[in-house]
Amino acid sequence: MQKAAGTALNIVVLVKYVPDAQFDRHLTGDPATVDRSESILSELDEYAIESALQLAEERGGPKAGNRVIALTMGPAAAATAVKKALQIGATEGLHVNDDALAGSDATGTSLVLAAAIRSLGDVDLVLTGMASTDGETSLVPAQLAERLGLPQLTFVASLELDGTTVRARRDGDTHSDTLEAELPALVSVTDQINEPRYPNFKGIIAAKKKSVATVTLADLGIQPTEVGTAGAWTAVRTAEARPPRSQGTIINDEGDAGIRLVDFLAAQNLL
Repeated sequence: MQKAAGTALNIVVLVKYVPDAQFDRHLTGDPATVDRSESILSELDEYAIESALQLAEERGGPKAGNRVIALTMGPAAAATAVKKALQIGATEGLHVNDDALAGSDATGTSLVLAAAIRSLGDVDLVLTGMASTDGETSLVPAQLAERLGLPQLTFVASLELDGTTVRARRDGDTHSDTLEAELPALVSVTDQINEPRYPNFKGIIAAKKKSVATVTLADLGIQPTEVGTAGAWTAVRTAEARPPRSQGTIINDEGDAGIRLVDFLAAQNLL
């Protein structure tokens, strides 16, 4: 059903709890999954949050009935990603928390997120980052759009809403494409689209009063065998630590360092 121009928006933003890039990443368990003991809100999701907030503010923000709903799935600690989104400015959160989710791949993830979005009723726009900073597959947005039957505008570097038409620009190496779709739609944004805002003191305090609903697979009508390692289409069979870096070639300047450097680069086919 097409939304009338000028009415309030219901925007869902996907947020993910991912390992902090400041620390080394590890696999744990059997079958092996990513260790998320030191995790944060995915940096790339902050651009989607900012895009959602800008679109909502253009229509009057929360006071005009616009909603920005931060949605995540994962263990209890994943609520941290939702809380950060609320501090930045999202109006409410939804957390799918179920032990059976552990080990889910992109296919299981899109299945759960699609069901969670349907549970919210009328949603005008689904916004995502261009990828998560752990798996970096970029598969979920397209799979999610297919499951929800929504037009998808992916990897967009600019986004605007003209009435009920979403207009976006996707930049390639040699050209840019202009994309359009009618609401409801799904859009994934790149890290070139905006400059995400930081939570301020007022936002941090306000976030404590915002609601975060928690649902399980049973609430969404999904069987445990459809997700997690049981329902995954992919699996890690073996893994080993990356070998330590070997020492590079050191050139001591004895008056011929420039020549020796050029010879080295030529030998490596770098010139």
